[in-house]
Amino acid sequence: MQRDNFADLADPELLRAVADKAARVARFLREAARDYAPVVFANSLGAEDMVLTDLIWSGHIDIGIFSLDTGRLPAETYALIASAERHYGQRLEVFYPERASVESFVAAHGIDGFYDSVAARKACCHARKVEPLQRALAGKKAWVTGLRAAQSPTREALKLVTFDAVFNLVKLNPLADWSEREIWAYLHHHSVPYNALHDRHYPSIGCAPCTRAVKPGEDIRAGRWWWESPATKECGLHVVDGRLQRLGAGGTASAGSATCMATAANEPAVAAV
Repeated sequence: MQRDNFADLADPELLRAVADKAARVARFLREAARDYAPVVFANSLGAEDMVLTDLIWSGHIDIGIFSLDTGRLPAETYALIASAERHYGQRLEVFYPERASVESFVAAHGIDGFYDSVAARKACCHARKVEPLQRALAGKKAWVTGLRAAQSPTREALKLVTFDAVFNLVKLNPLADWSEREIWAYLHHHSVPYNALHDRHYPSIGCAPCTRAVKPGEDIRAGRWWWESPATKECGLHVVDGRLQRLGAGGTASAGSATCMATAANEPAVAAV
């Protein structure tokens, strides 16, 4: 998405709606920090994640923020990290892949072997993302993500609260029902730093070799792993057997109420169907 696709991000009605949603998310995050300490936010440095960064750091909410440096991020992403740290006067915690895991992948598949097959690409994602995430989440009770239901076909049924059986903790998606226009209205109104690649037709940004600009009218995640089917376009951080985990019908929570999460941690994760 590019901001110039939206005629008027300063529309008063839009900004009122965004302010209401942001207040609910801030309340949700404060209750989560209270009920699930320690809670962390996995910041992928996309537009959505910068909304959450602003809410957490500007609101002084007791949620730690970390990011994963895969070793192959675009230069613009590193520039955003530095810009955000200056803007908020905070330091982002960064986790890196284990050297042995990356060396093993390259030895088996080659430096760019992730282009050769879905299996190889997921092996690269596991070494560079999943394993560092496991370390980042160790000892935590809940983690916050910037996932939105509208981002891709694999995320259509995204819930506000889920239980992640892989990492054995509650997973919170406070922006699940936000539209892309609402995300950008928030960023614009609050002068939040964001990745410069967004202004160059990169709506979704990951590792440099696996991300490209999209054409007008393309899906917002068309530039991620563009050589694969849309059904496989997840890196493994949010999936089991290739699909998102979801709670059963009894495990959903109402927006803005972290208290409703109390039962979520005890709900079984439903297998992919």
